[in-house]
Amino acid sequence: MGLQPRGIHFAERIVKELREITGQNILLGHLDATFYRDDFRRRETPLVPNKTNVPFIIEGKKVILIDDVLASGRMVRAALDAMTAFGRPKVVELLVLIDRRYNRELPIDPDYVGMQVSTVESQRVQVEWKEQGFEADHIWLVD
Repeated sequence: MGLQPRGIHFAERIVKELREITGQNILLGHLDATFYRDDFRRRETPLVPNKTNVPFIIEGKKVILIDDVLASGRMVRAALDAMTAFGRPKVVELLVLIDRRYNRELPIDPDYVGMQVSTVESQRVQVEWKEQGFEADHIWLVD
């Protein structure tokens, strides 16, 4: 299940590859956790939600949450809460492209990692996907 907004692009690519390799119909959903975030009402400007599309029940299934960057872990916590609207999974795992390992606020660690980076709190990792309209995929470390 790809986490909105940028995790869906990564999830779509992974699912496409897995379907080609295994020949199996792997289910894919897009999950938006905007209204489950702990800072939802603390912002000066309102958050704009993205579309949730989970066309299946997750009750008793293995679910892999997929996102581009894991930093504080707060988005993953919100996604776990949002996911319960679609059932109670048997197992939940986390796959991320980039793990900012020194910025965790919650005890959440990924099961699958593309790359770990060491960053200071003032830095952020920005991922740009061709699917978002960029000429090429890029990963930037921004101060």
